[in-house]
Amino acid sequence: MFSFLLRRSGVMVLTAVCLTFIVFFLTNLDPNLEKLTKSEGNQRMTDAQVESWLDRNGYRQPLWKRYGEWLGVAPGWTREDENGTIKGRCVEPDVAPADTPSYCGILQGDWGYSLVFKENVGGIIQRKLALTGWLGLWVLIVMVPLSLLIGVLAGMREGSKTDRSLSTFSILTTSTPEYVSGVILIVVFASSLGGLKWFKGTAQSAMENITFWNFTLPVVALALYGMGYIARMTRASMAEVMTEQYIRTARLKGVSPRSVIMKHALRNALIAPFTVIMLQFPYLLTGVVIIETLFNYKGFGWTLVAAVGNNDIELMMAVSVVAVMVVLVSQLISDIGYAFLNPRIRVS
Repeated sequence: MFSFLLRRSGVMVLTAVCLTFIVFFLTNLDPNLEKLTKSEGNQRMTDAQVESWLDRNGYRQPLWKRYGEWLGVAPGWTREDENGTIKGRCVEPDVAPADTPSYCGILQGDWGYSLVFKENVGGIIQRKLALTGWLGLWVLIVMVPLSLLIGVLAGMREGSKTDRSLSTFSILTTSTPEYVSGVILIVVFASSLGGLKWFKGTAQSAMENITFWNFTLPVVALALYGMGYIARMTRASMAEVMTEQYIRTARLKGVSPRSVIMKHALRNALIAPFTVIMLQFPYLLTGVVIIETLFNYKGFGWTLVAAVGNNDIELMMAVSVVAVMVVLVSQLISDIGYAFLNPRIRVS
């Protein structure tokens, strides 16, 4: 197991470096840099002024050098202006040049500076991840138990009316995009058009104080979309396991139906749904863009939209790194979980 974790960790690091370099290359194309320059200066800047600004701020260095600076494996750029003031990537206004570190990248914990939000990117990421973390946590609390229950009940009674009803419900939820279900929930439960107005159509107040009334609709909208997929996968696995020989043997021995399901069937039936559940973590981090925008909940997904819309390169890179690492770590946990759910699975 240790050698497996070591190999996978090496693959994760290599994959993260490759993916972040691709994102770095795409976000630093000339049109994006020109847009960034004019947003910092003015829209009437000439090509010569744009080129001068990019050169003064270190954007005209070789791409590999700039990526190394951002990563923290190459020293940050420095220059001396006409007044003799030293400026650079690692230079801070209130810190003497002699006390300035040579390296200030991701590896040193420096995520850069957001030119749009005018603050350190690390602080932005920390706050937004916390907000989306609460949203994702409540979605998982609602989605996973209900979807497993639906899948188990449908799989135990394959072909029955219960199975057909629950399967239809699962297909409807999965085939309905979250932005559609979100709009329907707002119209029905949070607007005068629906006539109910039980909940708030915006979750902005939940950023400061989460309540049942301002957080239910976004949680339900996200949970409904993932619930059907997990339920269908659980149903298929449960139906297959219930036909196995060891299940029939346990029934013939007089084992109670509850024990047959909980001790024999459920553990093996959870292997396939476990992978689907683990895939919800990357989705809940980056796939909440629509829901967070729709309900005005300014979490990680909303920050991603804001970074792209404002061409905030440093913030876009930070968001990309976090998203990549969440995907890779969730896949590693998924692989490890196989061995615990089914002892027959061995890691060679």
